[in-house]
Amino acid sequence: MALSDSDVQKQIKHMMAFIEQEANEKAEEIDAKAEEEFNIEKGRLVQQQRLKIMEYYEKREKQVELQKKIQSSNMLNQARLKVLKVREDHVRNVLDEARKRLGQVTSNHSKYQEIIKTLILQGLYQLFETNVLVRCRAQDKDLVEGCFDDVASLYKTAVGKEVNLKIDTENPLGANTTGGIELLAQRGKIKIDNTLEARLELIAQQLVPEIRTALFGRNVNRKFTD
Repeated sequence: MALSDSDVQKQIKHMMAFIEQEANEKAEEIDAKAEEEFNIEKGRLVQQQRLKIMEYYEKREKQVELQKKIQSSNMLNQARLKVLKVREDHVRNVLDEARKRLGQVTSNHSKYQEIIKTLILQGLYQLFETNVLVRCRAQDKDLVEGCFDDVASLYKTAVGKEVNLKIDTENPLGANTTGGIELLAQRGKIKIDNTLEARLELIAQQLVPEIRTALFGRNVNRKFTD
């Protein structure tokens, strides 16, 4: 039985409605799938970026901590250097004061003459030469020459050897020298510096640890004191 035009139109509309419904359902399914995949990918990217951010800030935190340690170490070292400098300045001041007082020794004629004798003898024992030139300040010339006989006698008694002492009148010690003598032998090739400044410097090198202990106390970090 042939369908009328109206029946055909109804069937066509029905089929179109069915197709449209199927299309809508498929579209919704695709949208839902796309939304799910989007959320999964978004979560993955967010987590990835979160890890990167955490890693970045963890690295920065370590760098900052390292910089703080370096800065703290530098500041501590600078503070230690300042303390050491202040201590060395105090030690230097003590030695400078000692140098200033050296001149007081020469004001006592008899005491200074005994010192000159001792300094000459010490130098002679080191040189062990027969002919020795003695260099002194111009103002000490008579005092030093006055020691020669006693020194020569003491030297001969000690080592059994004669010694000929002579003042170096051409090259006296400088005016800025506090006192003491220099001994020369072998035409000046050998020299013993026994000026008061040289003796003080020698003693100072030996006493600096004791001076530091006297000024600042014993160093608790030092195991040995010899």
